[in-house]
Amino acid sequence: MSQREQSARQEKFFEVIFGTESSAGKWFDIVLIIVIIASVAVIMLDSVGTPSAKQALLYLKLEWMFTLLFTVEYLIRIWCSPNRKGYIFSIYGLVDLMSLLPTFLSLLVPQAAPLLIIRILRILRIFRVLRLFALLQEANFLAAALRRSARKVFVFFALMMMITTIFGCLMYVAEGGKNGFDNIPVSIYWAIVTITTVGYGDVVPHSAIGRAISAVGMLIGYAVIAVPTGIITAELTVSQRAESERQARQARNCSNCAAVERDPEAHYCRSCGTPLPELGHDAV
Repeated sequence: MSQREQSARQEKFFEVIFGTESSAGKWFDIVLIIVIIASVAVIMLDSVGTPSAKQALLYLKLEWMFTLLFTVEYLIRIWCSPNRKGYIFSIYGLVDLMSLLPTFLSLLVPQAAPLLIIRILRILRIFRVLRLFALLQEANFLAAALRRSARKVFVFFALMMMITTIFGCLMYVAEGGKNGFDNIPVSIYWAIVTITTVGYGDVVPHSAIGRAISAVGMLIGYAVIAVPTGIITAELTVSQRAESERQARQARNCSNCAAVERDPEAHYCRSCGTPLPELGHDAV
């Protein structure tokens, strides 16, 4: 096979596997998503109860069949990708690889088999198939807000760790190492459960002073639980306001029908076909 023929074949595979413009590309992604869901269903069924020897063998065969299919698909993706390194280290590429590793890892560590449930992350491709890019944009807003608020959240997390450590030590002293508060780490565990308002109830104070400390911890938990939410919400508000301002700057009115056009790449009105004014210029 000549180099040109191989390049043409790679381009054809790339169009089908990575693209969604052609009908073949759309059908490939739809079939892939169905196979992924079937693979995840097999993993779930395998974890229900204790399967018989016949069922266990069937699940094992199906899992290896899915793994081999996904392995071939992963290798083909690398082969036909014009930027192989970019694909391998992209989010999709890493998820594709991680969805394969648990099956091979289970040969050495059988307990790793349930990790195959990570394969469900591959369904993220449904965003491309259904063209739900607006949802991806919202996810980008959230990711940006989390990045910008990371330092504030880290400071809050460090403060909460100090508070729970102090409360754990106080409770250990108040209960005298009894009633489940056998050591400081266990007492810190109780403080984390209490301040986060989870309240498992597996360890509870019995002394009066211990209950008083517990009450203060619960009140502090209710007081601070909304702090990280407020930090992230504030950053989301900033991102959304910036996006709204950007769209407002790019909005143009048709000089013929006054329709609003927000697409910066548009040159003609969608309603009447009249040429639109250039960005940065007012409509005449």
